[in-house]
Amino acid sequence: MTEIHHISNAHLDINDIEKIINTSASIALSEESVSLIQKCRKYLDQKIASTSEPIYGINTGFGSLYDRNIKRNDLEKLQKNLVMSHACGTGDEVPEEIVRLMLFLKIQSLAYGHSGIHLNTITRLIDFYNEGICPVIYEFGSLGASGDLAPLAHLSLPLIGLGEVSFNKKRLTGKALNGEMEWSPLRLKAREGLALLNGTQFMSAFGVWCTIQSKRILRLANLIGGLSLDVFDGRIDAFDPLVHRIRPQEGQAVVATQITLLLENSELIHREKQHVQDPYSFRCIPQVHGAGYDIIAFAEKIFTNEINGVSDNPNIFPDEDKIISAGNFHGQPLANALDFLGVGLAELGNISERRTYQLISGSRGLPNYLIANPGINSGLMIPQYTAASLVSKNKELCTPSSVDSIVSSNGQEDHVSMGANAATKVYKIVNNVYSILAIELLTASQALEFRRPLRTSPELELFVENFRVHVPVIENDRVLHDDIAAAEAYVKNSKL
Repeated sequence: MTEIHHISNAHLDINDIEKIINTSASIALSEESVSLIQKCRKYLDQKIASTSEPIYGINTGFGSLYDRNIKRNDLEKLQKNLVMSHACGTGDEVPEEIVRLMLFLKIQSLAYGHSGIHLNTITRLIDFYNEGICPVIYEFGSLGASGDLAPLAHLSLPLIGLGEVSFNKKRLTGKALNGEMEWSPLRLKAREGLALLNGTQFMSAFGVWCTIQSKRILRLANLIGGLSLDVFDGRIDAFDPLVHRIRPQEGQAVVATQITLLLENSELIHREKQHVQDPYSFRCIPQVHGAGYDIIAFAEKIFTNEINGVSDNPNIFPDEDKIISAGNFHGQPLANALDFLGVGLAELGNISERRTYQLISGSRGLPNYLIANPGINSGLMIPQYTAASLVSKNKELCTPSSVDSIVSSNGQEDHVSMGANAATKVYKIVNNVYSILAIELLTASQALEFRRPLRTSPELELFVENFRVHVPVIENDRVLHDDIAAAEAYVKNSKL
């Protein structure tokens, strides 16, 4: 039986979202949400019928055209025109995993009952989510303020029989989709187009996905970093809780404890050492990984707040008899968090590549490039090049988007967050760091073979044993692209 998640006012956290995604749960509106949606729409309809005063986005134009009043019999046309005219996306298509999150987060935001959406409109969005229908959305077009206008316009086009979708591994026009599903295109009422287009769901979807992946990446970084420390014949002294007690940074204490526990039963870590300290990439794992821990926690807080709120405009308050035009669509909190998250992830990749470099350098009794017969074999010389290339690319991608702003809408929208660009950059950084960690795992597991018969900890031995199912020990040179690809799949999909 398919699990059903009921959209409601109940608090959602990142773990809830991850569970909904991973269990492929269907979604439905709670009775509470249905009531709030209908109450808000009834209030709005009554307001439109009883007033001739301009209400932004409902009976006026948009952006700098806010001073143009729209006749009552043109209100539906206004909303359709809005969706069509704002669908100006370009660049690569947004991955379906992000589009599904956009759908979910848009539904959640509309269900709070402050947007004036019709019940049948949000129900159609729910049908899209449950049927696995993914509107085709493009990477560029949002400035991260006044909402993610262009991406959300592409999300909305199929509702009115336009645009394109991916459905059952086919590409369909919105019109063809309606024919296949025996649906009629929606006729958007006053306010509905703006409710669909205003919002931060493009930035938020990328942010939620990247935060979920970042938490996994940190666990992997600790696991693989711990293995590298052990096979490098590193020291455990720098992880002593006494050290971290006198510098009260939460993340570094957490990481130091995790690495200590991870290596507690290792034969390698407890053998007598010939050196008194390790390079920073090993000795400072708590400080660098710990900083990543703190950044991820910050990003998680920002995105948790966002998915539990309303980010469109204007905001409708039936009980207070108010319709307020404000700025909840502005993505500055998200843009800052995305840029910060990118920096934290890039540093996890940066220090990982340095450990890879140390392991292949011929130090501490390990052979050059971790191959038994170097010279005729290049061994793991070039994977480090690949890791270095990815680290350099991440440095480029970490140039902040959130400090930029370009005036739009004839000066009415004179400060924007550029959070959408920050979002797509972090997505790339996430995937690059997975590749960098995969290369470190390939390297550290190979180094372990040269420490035999000694063993690392039982947890790490099992981790490497499962890895060996996909990537065998390297005896002689072979096409390492295939090994790196298999290692990437392992770090992305293995149970931790």
